[in-house]
Amino acid sequence: MGMCESCHAGCCRSYAIPINGADIIRMERESKLTFWEFACRWADPQGEIAGNYAPHFHFQDEPETQFVICLKQIESKVLPGTQCCQFLQEGEPDAEHPLGISRCGMYLGRPAACRVFPTKYDVEHELPILHTVPKYGREEQNPAYQLCPRQWVKEDVDPIAVAHELMIARYEVSFFNHIAEAWNRSPKPWDMFPGFIRDVYANRISTQSDIELLHAATSKTETPSTISMQQPSTIKMHQ
Repeated sequence: MGMCESCHAGCCRSYAIPINGADIIRMERESKLTFWEFACRWADPQGEIAGNYAPHFHFQDEPETQFVICLKQIESKVLPGTQCCQFLQEGEPDAEHPLGISRCGMYLGRPAACRVFPTKYDVEHELPILHTVPKYGREEQNPAYQLCPRQWVKEDVDPIAVAHELMIARYEVSFFNHIAEAWNRSPKPWDMFPGFIRDVYANRISTQSDIELLHAATSKTETPSTISMQQPSTIKMHQ
């Protein structure tokens, strides 16, 4: 039986899950929900949510606050007084599973941070590495926030799938960092953010002629991955 087969999903309850631009586009497609229905900006003054993974964004209404774009959490329906990812499908507790068995309701469209847990990429050796998973995901030692019942071992992870997911995650996080740099040069209102993201990703594909024109218009010292701050064509207002 896999590590997650009988789990109450402590990771989906404990953590603020960072999402990148590709996650946002994918989740809008898979869930048929709007950005405002599943995403939020999470204040991260100490950098604990971002870690070495997610970029920080600033917005006009709170220019001094650094935010991470995350999935929303809701009150748990089966474990009162605790929170969980809104996409978590919670199972009722029973005698055999006192915390229930829960499943991801957005598994095929889940964010990169969820896809690679609990691994990271060893850049020097180009290999996946298993994290040491703590007993609890939060300082509050509520049973709901307990994580994996034991440490993961190599046999728990598909060596092909996890390597692919880590490489994709590295690329998408790097691209999202470029987006954050562009946005933060001139922070806009929060309600303009999803429109900006959609415009960036809608124009991410280039042709050979586009690249040749770009090279002709820029010096060798400039980075061709610079993202321009364009006014989104469609603005979704935050209600």
